[in-house]
Amino acid sequence: AGRRRETGRTVRSTLLKEARVVVGRAARCVLTELKSPATNCRSMVGKVDCEKNSMSQYEYDVAVIGGGSGGLACAKKCAQLGKKVVLFDFVKPTPQGTKWGLGGTCVNVGCIPKKLMHYAGLLGETISDARSLGWTTLGGKDTKHDWETLVSSVQDYVRSINFGYKVELREKSVDYKNEYAKFLDAHTIESTNKHGEVQKTTAEYVVIAPGGRPRYLGVQGDKELCITSDDIFSLQRNPGKTLVVGASYIALECAGFLTALGYETYVMSRSIFLRGFDQEIGEQIGTYMEKHGTRMIRRCTPVKFETVEGDEAGEDGNENGGRVKCTYKNLDFGFEASEVFDTVLLAVGRDACTSTIGLESAGVVVSPSNNKVIVDEYDRTNVDNIFAIGDAVDTRQELTPVAIKSGERLAERLFGGKPELKMDYNTVPTTVFTPLEYGCVGMSEELATEVYGEENIDVYHSYMKPLEWQTNHEMHDEKKGVMHREDNVCFAKMIVHSKEDERVIG
Repeated sequence: AGRRRETGRTVRSTLLKEARVVVGRAARCVLTELKSPATNCRSMVGKVDCEKNSMSQYEYDVAVIGGGSGGLACAKKCAQLGKKVVLFDFVKPTPQGTKWGLGGTCVNVGCIPKKLMHYAGLLGETISDARSLGWTTLGGKDTKHDWETLVSSVQDYVRSINFGYKVELREKSVDYKNEYAKFLDAHTIESTNKHGEVQKTTAEYVVIAPGGRPRYLGVQGDKELCITSDDIFSLQRNPGKTLVVGASYIALECAGFLTALGYETYVMSRSIFLRGFDQEIGEQIGTYMEKHGTRMIRRCTPVKFETVEGDEAGEDGNENGGRVKCTYKNLDFGFEASEVFDTVLLAVGRDACTSTIGLESAGVVVSPSNNKVIVDEYDRTNVDNIFAIGDAVDTRQELTPVAIKSGERLAERLFGGKPELKMDYNTVPTTVFTPLEYGCVGMSEELATEVYGEENIDVYHSYMKPLEWQTNHEMHDEKKGVMHREDNVCFAKMIVHSKEDERVIG
């Protein structure tokens, strides 16, 4: 424990020459250890520091597959604890050609750009608040938003984070390889760079943290004509009239900021909003969005997507040389209808990136239902030296802070002398950045009812109007009588166990 292994760009001939100018015991050490292939030496001016790693048959102590939040956190912590670490990360472009740098989903195509675009939408909504508080020269009906400026600013910031991550890895002596990695066996990884060059790497321990990517529908034209959350934050043209397919938090978040930025936005949902979250709140969020400009196409699913141009495209088409015609089916009555859009964004779920990294070669078991890696409470797979963290793990929350803490605690268990330092995945708070932001922790009402029984829970709730909204009396939709800042649309809810002194459970 606590060994330091150092590597240098040295070869046998160079070391032999340097050894001649080193006197005494250090020289004898160099010449002796050259006989062993397991020796790692670094030659420096006036000093030769050599260490024999005869106890290890592997090039690295730890190999991490995936440079997202969890993988980065684990790699840096392992290196901090004195281990020799390599991290592999490679982004395969989307069908639209979008790719990005080090940092994974959150930094590049998730939390960070999403929150900035959400904030941009909130700024537009608060203009009328500002007018009510004395900012009389702001905008009005002539206020316009420039999509290109937004994308440029967001991407500049994202690239700065990418660069910062590379610097951190270098400072902590983590070997970063921009290569696509897959298992050959439990200790051997084959990696391929962008030029197609292949190399093999061995490690005593391997941490799987490849994350996930957006799912496609599997219907005509989906990959060719639609984008996903992997594309929207770097889209080089304004999205125009947009269809968002799905009712997940990603779908509603994207639809929310697109509506707030002034784009005609539709949401096509197959069933309920925010599956997995509290359904009373999910329905309230959907209703609020609909009243404030997002058009909902409920109980429908796309059948095919086609490019249309000329008269069929209507209006002006878009800069990509045509618009997208979505033919969809109503699930209740079976009829089909169609609508033409400038942009179609699919947000119908995500798949773990596990099918092409050779897990079968290492003997790692995945869930047959979702292809996610199965682990125990210590994040260990069925293979003793292989662990998994982050979005590609079964029954784990797909949240950046969860992945970060999982990675750090895994490193502490393995190398920090804290074998029992586990994660508690049961009470993790999370936020959904819809126009009405939604924060929650613990159980939804549905889950609490299932676990404890309806007779054993009580629900407290309250409607409110924030202080900051009280001075704004502008109308959002005069025809429908919808205020820009409505009364009683903000909502708080607390679920308690009535038989346990009203212990709060959600």
